[in-house]
Amino acid sequence: MDFFDEDKADTQADRPSVAPLADRVRPRSFDEFVGQQKIVGPGTPLRKAIEEDKVPSVIFWGPPGSGKTTLARLFANMTRGQFVPFSAVASGIKEVKEVLTKAGSYYRMSGRRTYVFIDEIHRFNKAQQDAFLPYVERGDIVLVGATTENPSFEVNSALLSRMRVYVLERLSENDIAGVVRRALADGERGLASTKLTLEENALTAIAAAADGDARRALSLLEASAAFVGKGGTITTETVSQVSLKTSLLYDKGGEEHYNIISALHKTIRGGDPDAGLYWLARMLESGEDPLYIVRRLVRFAAEDVGLADPFALTLAISVRDTYHYLGSPEGDLAIAELVVYLACAPKSNAVYTAFDRAREDAAASGSLPVPLWIRNAPTALMKALNYGKGYKYAHEYEGALTDQEYFPEELAGRQYYHPGAAGREAKISEYLKKFREFRRRAGESSAAPRRKKG
Repeated sequence: MDFFDEDKADTQADRPSVAPLADRVRPRSFDEFVGQQKIVGPGTPLRKAIEEDKVPSVIFWGPPGSGKTTLARLFANMTRGQFVPFSAVASGIKEVKEVLTKAGSYYRMSGRRTYVFIDEIHRFNKAQQDAFLPYVERGDIVLVGATTENPSFEVNSALLSRMRVYVLERLSENDIAGVVRRALADGERGLASTKLTLEENALTAIAAAADGDARRALSLLEASAAFVGKGGTITTETVSQVSLKTSLLYDKGGEEHYNIISALHKTIRGGDPDAGLYWLARMLESGEDPLYIVRRLVRFAAEDVGLADPFALTLAISVRDTYHYLGSPEGDLAIAELVVYLACAPKSNAVYTAFDRAREDAAASGSLPVPLWIRNAPTALMKALNYGKGYKYAHEYEGALTDQEYFPEELAGRQYYHPGAAGREAKISEYLKKFREFRRRAGESSAAPRRKKG
């Protein structure tokens, strides 16, 4: 990876016109930058640091298309530092150390710092992240990381403590509309020469379809412009016709990304470990973030295996930690083991469906009062108001079962959870059968306290 010479700075003006619209109209100054005013608006600490060339190492945490990469480039442009991007997927420790050594020499000779930008910094493993530490501490480089993941979990604590984290917000529809209008009016880098007409309703449709992602909005505008041709009119129908295609271009891996993760999920649910390994391999080979796959598998363990095998969720979390520790390719094997285990585990979505029904009741019934007998009574006033009065302490009753009602009166007797017959849920089913039968027989009468010894 070579440094950029001053005469070969990475500016949008130098890029060929065939570059995507989102790349061509990337802001060159804060006057063109839209959104994130709380972070880089006039008078903010970070904006002043940039203007005074005293920018610290930072991490931008926010959703796609919120301006993370653009802010990093603005740092370099406004402070006359050189900008070196790293790929968290393709860069090894050797390459990292070579560039950092050059950056240190460059700073000592010229007094200018190098802005090392790492997109998806969460994908760098511990050893790669550790390599940056001494250079950040000495101030040889300004490290600018961008991530869509919580840096508290994804960035080493030693490195994180030496960086400032800025949380970027999802762009509003008004912000997106401003980005689109500017691209339409820009005669140098945008679409002004095409003399397009954009109906107001179509602009609203683009802003809504972008879902807070400026890059997606510009891609949709560019695709719509190509569809109607020079001098054409972009309508809501135009946007509707091209929006699916455009979103696929900017979804990570496109339609196949969602098709394959769906195939993996359904294959494991269907109990086929061999096909599960195939779809896992497809995703990893295509460059998918392994931790994204692990998150989906954690969800699967809770949603589709559930209490039929409670260990599945424990294993899934262990695989997450294993991958954090090893990274790729060694950590990939742990993910493969999880896929096989989940495919072969007994399945139950009983808790998932039960919780859905409980949510429906909670939303529909509002703030029903907690029955007095199961309220806490830490004060004399609460006791005087009968808080806790009549509570039956289960350990004092035969089988630890009572006829106490724990629901609000309006929902008394509800049953959400109906366990299956597979795995651990068979035992749970036995307990619930006993519990519910006891409650049915007990009716209004109280269960008899068991005799205490002595």
